[in-house]
Amino acid sequence: MITDPIFYFLAIPATLLYGISKGGMGGGLGIVAVPMMALVISPSQAAAIMLPILCVMDLFAVWGFRGVYDKPNLRIILPASLVGIGVGAATYQYLSDDHIKLVVGVIALVFALNWVLQQLRGKVQQAKPASKIAGWIYGAIAGLTSFSVHAGGPPINMYLLPQQMNKTLFVGTTVIFFTVVNYVKLVPYAWIGLLDSSNLMTSLALVILAPIGVRLGMYMHHRINEGWFYWICYVLLVAAGGKLMYDGLAGLMQ
Repeated sequence: MITDPIFYFLAIPATLLYGISKGGMGGGLGIVAVPMMALVISPSQAAAIMLPILCVMDLFAVWGFRGVYDKPNLRIILPASLVGIGVGAATYQYLSDDHIKLVVGVIALVFALNWVLQQLRGKVQQAKPASKIAGWIYGAIAGLTSFSVHAGGPPINMYLLPQQMNKTLFVGTTVIFFTVVNYVKLVPYAWIGLLDSSNLMTSLALVILAPIGVRLGMYMHHRINEGWFYWICYVLLVAAGGKLMYDGLAGLMQ
């Protein structure tokens, strides 16, 4: 079990932010958790510690948004995510986290900034329907990036946000999606050896924060109107994309 107080100084707010994100704030906040913890431990260890905590958060989030999800979208993106997880597990020894962060960060940043600029110009975007092709592409990418660095939020947001669904339906759909993804990830994480006793004991020390963070996120979700919710989601997507791109570049330049 990790005993370094500096680790917990960073891990406690990181865990709470991820819980707030899962509780209804669009998935952007959670992107900071692994990078914050990775300031004092390796990224793979940070991801391993976070995974059991995410699985507990998922249970609270599923209960909080029970019965609210978009079946047609889930039928597309869930199978695709399993393919992405499989690719991530099979190529774990070969794929660079920095390359994944850089590619996803650039795509997310361009996508979100385009929306923000159109809103500032007063251009109204029409809602897009669910798409099998786009759903499979973004779903697979989300599975891969979620496996690697728990960064599946930006790809899946890029697919779902343009559909302009009700904010609670949007969050409920992402909750089901990442619950399945995270529980499936337990198998390859255990197989690779990331879920050792030290990491699991550290997860246990932080897991009490899981319901607190989710409840805070749900509280905020139900008190923000639809327009502001989407602005927050896209701004967080800009921040997440920028963070991923910066981390990827920094890692590649070392």
